[in-house]
Amino acid sequence: MNKVKNRTRAQESTNAIERMYIAMRHLLNRGFYKPMGISGETLRESLLLLRPEIYGSIAENKVELNGLTYILDRLPIGIEECRYINLTSDEGYKKSHFLPIIPPKRRRNCYRVDAEQMNVEITRGRSDIYDILTHLTFLYIESDKIRRRVYQDETGEITRDWFKLEWAVQKGKLSRAEREGALIHVASILGRTFEEALDAHKAFATKQMPERFLHIIYWMGKLAIEEERDNNKRAITFSPILRERLGHHIHGERWANTIKGILLENNLLHRPVHIISANMHSVMNSLFASEALKKEVPGKERLELYEMLSLPENGHLREKVTSFARRNGMISVDDSSGTNIDVQVFDTSKIGFTHKDYHFKAGADGEYPLLFVMDYAFGEQAYETIDEFLKPYKDKKKNKAGEKLHFLNVRSVSIMGKAGILEGGKGDLMIPSAHIFEGTADNYPFENELCKADFEGYGLRVFEGTMITVLGTSLQNRDLLKFFHESTWNVVGLEMEGAHYQKAIQSASRIRKSIAEDVKVRYAYYASDNPLETGSTLASGGLGTTGVKPTYLITRRILEQVLNEQEEQTQ
Repeated sequence: MNKVKNRTRAQESTNAIERMYIAMRHLLNRGFYKPMGISGETLRESLLLLRPEIYGSIAENKVELNGLTYILDRLPIGIEECRYINLTSDEGYKKSHFLPIIPPKRRRNCYRVDAEQMNVEITRGRSDIYDILTHLTFLYIESDKIRRRVYQDETGEITRDWFKLEWAVQKGKLSRAEREGALIHVASILGRTFEEALDAHKAFATKQMPERFLHIIYWMGKLAIEEERDNNKRAITFSPILRERLGHHIHGERWANTIKGILLENNLLHRPVHIISANMHSVMNSLFASEALKKEVPGKERLELYEMLSLPENGHLREKVTSFARRNGMISVDDSSGTNIDVQVFDTSKIGFTHKDYHFKAGADGEYPLLFVMDYAFGEQAYETIDEFLKPYKDKKKNKAGEKLHFLNVRSVSIMGKAGILEGGKGDLMIPSAHIFEGTADNYPFENELCKADFEGYGLRVFEGTMITVLGTSLQNRDLLKFFHESTWNVVGLEMEGAHYQKAIQSASRIRKSIAEDVKVRYAYYASDNPLETGSTLASGGLGTTGVKPTYLITRRILEQVLNEQEEQTQ
């Protein structure tokens, strides 16, 4: 008989991801679970087996500090103090006296209901839930490491290091000597060097909370100790309204109808539309910055100008560009639907100056194009929003024939985004020919209007191949990504939205026939990290000005194709 081959680490990792997602769906349907109890065991064990790159030393005894910084940037301030986490839908908390807490690097409204409970609003679908539960599982695993180092289960004794940390937290304002003394004890608790503890303290410190790092470690350990010693279990719950609404596109439909209503009010709904998923600055700056700031920064090279506009201290220049853009046909739509996706609509017929790079002309049909720029979606939210936007708009004002349907004249959909790269480094480019949806048999090949040649000669490496749309960037490990990269799938990078966008585009163009079947698509990504390189994951820090060049290069190529297309039609 043939012996069964041992499973590879890549296969084990795939199984661990599948188990995590099955478990999370089960817990969501159940309505609650205790993350450090039996109900949370599958999530903990799977995450420890998976050992994602972004969570560093999660499977070791020492506490992982880079991963901790990463997740707490994406969770509400104070969540480590809360024994109860309640995931809810948009249930009207904005009408209460509670002020929303918005994490620095993940836009979601959170509310501290009392000393022990944090409510987190979920308006971006299942990907948002998976993201939060994965981060919380990591947080609880790390908190249990702290408990094991300071609390003796058999005797109930607590170490001197813990009492010294507790004293420092309760004292509040510390002198340098007191702070450094406390950090020596914290380093011992974490299994880290004093230097590492000092660096983490600096990373977490804010003006309002200079000793935030000490508070975080203290509360992580305190709740873990109380759960073990006093049986005060931590719990995560899902509100009945959230479970009822999930998957019904409530926020996406509200978002799409609001925008289409604004287009109708401005007599723009019939115009040729080019959808661009990007940030809220690159298209606007590419079109207007040079003209708006020609007196302030005359003769400034484009890249220098864009880097200048990205600096925090130049808010007055950004405001000037925004004001100029509004006078030249830009309509800004700040989100009120709960999707957290803002929109800019550029009416090119109202751009009142000659641009040295782009031509603003009507097409063969005599119509000027609209540039519809939407902020980044998150995971499955990409399908929800684009799917709803590509549907025909039902005009509430009925004519004699009844309710009127307005079909959008969508000419192209362009997706620019950040992604993890599997060969190369931060700032390099990936041009996909297909998206593979991780964990499913779904794959989405397409004809990309962008190609490698469009970006060569600019000092950036460019990789063409397949992109994998992952269920969560925080769940990828080196073995799994190495398999994708080296196999015949020829995967060059990973991101979270591509397959969802393409699924919506294909269903609208080929099945529902709500937009033209020959709609053009463009996908291009720039690397935010390389999860195959140690020290180059998302947890190692942001791009800084490294992202400016690839962002504006991709934006320029998209705009050239969109506006050159109009130019070609008139010739």
